[in-house]
Amino acid sequence: MALLLFSLLAAPAAAQQHPAALTLPEVIALALDQSAVARQAQTTRDQGYWQWRTYQATYRPQLGVQGTLPGFSRVITPVVQPDGTTDFRAVRINNSNLALTLSQNLGLTGGQVVVASEVQRFDDFNGRLRRYNNQPLALGLTQPIGRFNELRWNRRLEPLRYQESQRQYVEEREIIMQRITELYFDVVQQQVNAEVAGQNVQANEELLRIGQERYRLGRLSQSDLLRLELNLLTARQAVAQSQLDAQDAALRLQRYTGLRPADAPLAVPEAAPAPPVLPATALDQARQNRAAVLAFRRRLLEAEREVALARGTTGFQATLTANLGYVNQASNLWETYAALQNQQQVRLTFALPVVDWGRQKSILKTAELTRRQVQADVAQEEAAFEADVQVQAAQLGTLARQLALAARADTLARRRYDIAQATYKVGRISLTDLTLALGEKDQARRAYIQALRAAWVGHYRLRALTLYDFERQQPLTE
Repeated sequence: MALLLFSLLAAPAAAQQHPAALTLPEVIALALDQSAVARQAQTTRDQGYWQWRTYQATYRPQLGVQGTLPGFSRVITPVVQPDGTTDFRAVRINNSNLALTLSQNLGLTGGQVVVASEVQRFDDFNGRLRRYNNQPLALGLTQPIGRFNELRWNRRLEPLRYQESQRQYVEEREIIMQRITELYFDVVQQQVNAEVAGQNVQANEELLRIGQERYRLGRLSQSDLLRLELNLLTARQAVAQSQLDAQDAALRLQRYTGLRPADAPLAVPEAAPAPPVLPATALDQARQNRAAVLAFRRRLLEAEREVALARGTTGFQATLTANLGYVNQASNLWETYAALQNQQQVRLTFALPVVDWGRQKSILKTAELTRRQVQADVAQEEAAFEADVQVQAAQLGTLARQLALAARADTLARRRYDIAQATYKVGRISLTDLTLALGEKDQARRAYIQALRAAWVGHYRLRALTLYDFERQQPLTE
């Protein structure tokens, strides 16, 4: 990129019409397609999508097979005898099992329902014994009581996280576009500096030639001749410095966007779009589209979740487990299906702290204070968020007017310099007046590029703050 910029700097006028020159939209499109920051934003979005898929799968039936095949064991193991003594016996057994389970989480209560079928086979090779234990059908329920219901809170939080990740992706792309615009104009600014410096070198060379002729004729003082030589040296120094600055700016743009060196030079953009935007309208769109709005809600819910977690992990806690089904055992697998027997199991386990020296109260109080702090932080950030959107929308029209004024000043300054240069050549104004006109021309050109940069950056910044395209009147999230 830097080598092509050098060729651009050597012929600035031709470079503006060079067919290979890239425009700002083209650079943005290329960077969004191939830059590392764009790929990182896409990866983050994809991670949010797969986390959402994981959440959805949690609420769907889970079918699984589990077992132990084989469970062979050949060891010497201690065996308690009827008289209470221990004898060591050599055993050679196989204890295998295979189970098919279908489970479903209950988001409303935080419990789980399981339907299972299991068969177990036991072989005693030393005793030539084989037994089957078959449970063709079993229905089980596990229900926490007084515990934290993570499934219920995930149902409230995960949709927000997913929507936030998708909106965040769009917002990050807009922020990337804003940053590319800033880097793009860094290069353009140096191109313009180089163009101005190159034109000044040519003009000062011509003025020095005329001044030397006048000095030989005694119509120019030595002081003015030296001033002309100094102006030429200053212009040449400006060319060298602008080349270095252009190289640095081009490398920064290249590193951020991933553009190849052949992607330069860059064209000076037209004026940025400046549709009329009311601050209230911009704020409405920001509230509808921005990921930050969802993030505020998510953070408040997470703070509430921590309070519920503190309550659900302290105090009274219990778990109800119930199972019913059919079971039978026999020496032959098919015989286990005859004369099946009913099987029921009900169990309630609980824990209740009696004396905890204020532990439960401390945990709950900490969570509540954290929630209060989060609420205060969110309120403050929300106010700052609204102020940023409204200020940026209000500034958009001002930036457009400043750009129009800077463009007019640039045109007038160039015309004034052309007139001053022609007037100096016929000896009707002083060198000081010409130098002032030259400085005003250069300053006006740089001011125009800076105003153009501010207008384009403001355009993309408002898009990033609202996720809305006011030029096409449509949300960017679509």
